[in-house]
Amino acid sequence: MCGIAGIFHLETPKPVDPARLERMCDAIAHRGPDGQGVWTAPGVALGHRRLSIIDVAGSPQPMASLDGRAMLVFNGEIYNYRELRHELRAAGAVFRTDGDSEVILAAWQKWGPDCVTRLHGMFAFAIYDLAARTLFLARDRLGVKPLFLAPLSDGSLAFASELKALVAHPLLRREVDPLAIEDYLTWGYVPDTRSILKGVTKLPAGHSLLLECGKPMPNPRQWWDISFAERRKGKVEDLEAELLHLMREAVTSRMVADVPLGAFLSGGVDSSSVVALMAEASASPVKTCSIGFDVADLDESAYATRVAERFGTDHRARAVSPDDFQSVDILAAMFDEPFADASALPTWRVCQLARETVTVALSGDGADEAFAGYRRHLFQHGEDRLRSVLPAALRGPVFGSLGAIYPKADWAPRPLRAKTTLLSLAGDSAQGYARAIGVAPPELRDSLYSPEYKRLRGDYRGETLVTDLMRAAPARSGLDRAQYADLKVWLPGDILTKVDRTSMAVGLEAREPLLDHRLIEFAATLPETARLRGKQGKWLLKRTMRRYLPDDILYRQKQGFVMPIEAWFRGPLAGAAHEIGASASLGRTGWFDNRRLTALAHDHVSGTANNARILWQLLMLDRSLGQLGIA
Repeated sequence: MCGIAGIFHLETPKPVDPARLERMCDAIAHRGPDGQGVWTAPGVALGHRRLSIIDVAGSPQPMASLDGRAMLVFNGEIYNYRELRHELRAAGAVFRTDGDSEVILAAWQKWGPDCVTRLHGMFAFAIYDLAARTLFLARDRLGVKPLFLAPLSDGSLAFASELKALVAHPLLRREVDPLAIEDYLTWGYVPDTRSILKGVTKLPAGHSLLLECGKPMPNPRQWWDISFAERRKGKVEDLEAELLHLMREAVTSRMVADVPLGAFLSGGVDSSSVVALMAEASASPVKTCSIGFDVADLDESAYATRVAERFGTDHRARAVSPDDFQSVDILAAMFDEPFADASALPTWRVCQLARETVTVALSGDGADEAFAGYRRHLFQHGEDRLRSVLPAALRGPVFGSLGAIYPKADWAPRPLRAKTTLLSLAGDSAQGYARAIGVAPPELRDSLYSPEYKRLRGDYRGETLVTDLMRAAPARSGLDRAQYADLKVWLPGDILTKVDRTSMAVGLEAREPLLDHRLIEFAATLPETARLRGKQGKWLLKRTMRRYLPDDILYRQKQGFVMPIEAWFRGPLAGAAHEIGASASLGRTGWFDNRRLTALAHDHVSGTANNARILWQLLMLDRSLGQLGIA
């Protein structure tokens, strides 16, 4: 696991100042504290920061191919590198190291851009071909590893694992993309289709880019997608057996490391399943860790302790105070772009705990998206059934009118939030789901924006990303389309960004076995009843894991990391809330109605309304702009 950066001149091979690339790499030194390297040639420079995991002493980067023709910088892990090494050696390849980096180079030289289809793992890498003067960039199927791109005024393209490395380049313009503000307030993060800075993009998950000197920059090429269009048939017992086999393969392949390895353990279904399979495959106790809270309503560490005892793990737990608001600025610097998922705070804390004893930690991320584990999937499925029996001509006027006048009840559970449900039912399936997974609904956003910002935004609305994606999805049902949107937007934009930044901030490699692409492809073909049955999500996964885990672990209500931001903004962060509409830089951007921001803060601090989520979004936006040097 590492950080990469580079500069490539598309038009003419101008010399590249290595000092510029060194500054870019220094900005992401936390991603690779074990080593660094910079390589330059006419028109190109590649940089690397290394976190040593496999072949600790033998695979420095940038790495040259045996014949000296190709040069690689690589962030990630290739889990099938040993099998590929055997296949490539049989075809005549010669290897000097024992790691996976050299296998990527050999795969590129044999299969060219199609090499990515042979790689099982998480990765973002760049390969420069000296003879052809081409640069090949690629990102893994699901977007576990990030890659930012920025065309610069001197005709070059800069790329890096994090935005802060691009910001270190003196030619990068620090100008906000106004549409990114709409996206951020809609979702709570800036999705992979955009960046907070104008002109900066992200290579999408499952895409590659082949750049040739002397030719204009092409569009990225999609080399992998997930399809929900087919349905697998067979007995439940056979599906269970296949699922268990895939899960075992995914877990054991991610246990290969030349450094200490462990796992995050929350006590939920997914992390407990990963730990159970790790314990089955390990001759020694698995190292596990969990974070608890000193407030009983937020704490689920007792479940983690039970699972640890069940599998005899070497378990470490730490209780932290939920009053972790002092870390707001650290969090903003960690993510660069505004990021409003408050669970990033405890995720960072558990990464810190893990890093005290291990360098690699397996997580349970991905199962909810793949197997329909979120409650919103259940609600979406039920609403789609209602939509199917009520014509749109009736639903729109009736439910839309009722939803418009129904009072908000953000404090209530989703089934009791009639306003949300009514407005969701007024639209089609895609519109309903986009509203359900959004953070700030369109009515709230419109009430916050200034007339000038509304002019800049024009007709664009953040929900369009999800509605367009769902309507064009290779899928058969509304549930399929909702999961497809989760895998393409929510997963890389929120979940994987959160885990990548918080783990890399402490020099920890996080691996997600439940995001093995073969497992994801299998889940997408399951009948709906194998994913969602009655009120139970992840039905087949839970049934499969009953041989390992007790029912009160498998079927307890999903909890997750919850932070008391509502109380923070009535206590230690009350002053910060008031500043949002007054003296803070956010109030001076001209994007917002400052009187409305002031009213939001006043109503929340006084206790007359719960505006905690939108205040947290605005606070993180304000701090992120400050970190990026944008007033």
